[in-house]
Amino acid sequence: MKSINYLNAQQEFPNMDSVKTYQANLEYKITAKLGEGAFWNHKTSELYWIDILNNKLHRYNPSTRKNRSLKTPSSIGTVAPTSKENKAIVALKDGIYLINTNDGTLELFSNVERELTENRLNDGKCDPKGRLWVGSMALSQEKGKANLYMIDKRGKAELKIAGVTISNGIVWSGDKKTMYYIDTPTAEIKAYDYDNETGAISNERIAVKVSELLGSPDGMAVDENDNLWVGMWNGNAVIQFDSKTGEVLSRVDVPAHNVTSCAFGGDNLDVLYITTASIDMTDEEKQQLPMAGSIFKVKTDVKGVKSPFFKLSL
Repeated sequence: MKSINYLNAQQEFPNMDSVKTYQANLEYKITAKLGEGAFWNHKTSELYWIDILNNKLHRYNPSTRKNRSLKTPSSIGTVAPTSKENKAIVALKDGIYLINTNDGTLELFSNVERELTENRLNDGKCDPKGRLWVGSMALSQEKGKANLYMIDKRGKAELKIAGVTISNGIVWSGDKKTMYYIDTPTAEIKAYDYDNETGAISNERIAVKVSELLGSPDGMAVDENDNLWVGMWNGNAVIQFDSKTGEVLSRVDVPAHNVTSCAFGGDNLDVLYITTASIDMTDEEKQQLPMAGSIFKVKTDVKGVKSPFFKLSL
């Protein structure tokens, strides 16, 4: 089972000895193939999450420990609640849809990338203005074949970054002036100057260079201090990075090999909910990590922020 090589990590990260370590615990046992898209609905106190390869949207209620599932007709890359009750926005393989979270009824909202049948839509989040940013990836994972888009409240798609490989985590700073973005194979978290009124991005730069010793950066959440909590594929952990210096601040050990996304939730937004995958594991890893694919949680020493909902004009 691959994990952090601490001897090498200490050479690359001089502060590794002082890094705070958390241990995530099982919250809900399930064998999701590719659990992803963690989103805390602060209005209903539910965790929205998805299983991409099982074509399922999930709503998990920590108070009752009940998980409700809706089947989708194709792979589902991300989800966000909307400003309208019982409506969420989801990215399916062939476009962006509104979904009724009670009965699963779908309504096409944007046909972005419908013609790119070799691609599928992947991770995304809403910006502070309530627009959806969503990226794609080639099914073959071929380099540079995917894109990042911004979808406005009327369903208009605007290409923001072309030549992406596996579009993943995206968050914004508390002052709405910086956007952070992950294209997983680059092993970088990029930062952009951000205009919240127009959605314009500029001044691309590397905020964090992620060492291969830690795994590959996947989904991402931001805390109240603008630091970045990143699920590490092939890394058995969520890593907290300082968004200003790029240094490792803390590590959440997770009993799953491929850690995919996380979201701050709970009444005080200090509980980190974590999604994982059960695919891409050796037989030995499956034996050692039988809860892979489940939802985990950990209480942290910092608070997150409320994730913006998608703002509908309907």
